[in-house]
Amino acid sequence: MRWPILIALLAQPAIAESVAPARTIRAATVIAAADLAMVPQDLRDGFQNPDEVVGQEARVTLYAGRPIRMDEIGPPALVDRNQIVTLTYHVSGLRIAAEGRSLARGGVGDMIRVMNLSSRSTVTGSVRADGTVAAIANSQ
Repeated sequence: MRWPILIALLAQPAIAESVAPARTIRAATVIAAADLAMVPQDLRDGFQNPDEVVGQEARVTLYAGRPIRMDEIGPPALVDRNQIVTLTYHVSGLRIAAEGRSLARGGVGDMIRVMNLSSRSTVTGSVRADGTVAAIANSQ
């Protein structure tokens, strides 16, 4: 008598859950565990584990109850727009450092544009963990 009930329970489709904000989260806000809830919706490009989201920064406004997509969050920004940063360039053992003005906001690993304050040229670089920007190539 137990088998038909067990089979009926197993025949139901499993509902996956996704991580969603418990309240509206504005862009540029670092997400805390208290800001999150689980909703019964499965997204291919969403998160199923809240631990993957905690400590990340919202890139766009996140609305309560809507699952968070992978492209909507990222590492917290270390560099703000118009911030003075150290711009470094490494080639063949030579290291050049200069002051630059960030033209965008970015976190570790993000590619941003920076204007060299001495030459007024604009270069693209990668934000490093120490807040410096490593120049990749001249983008003028």
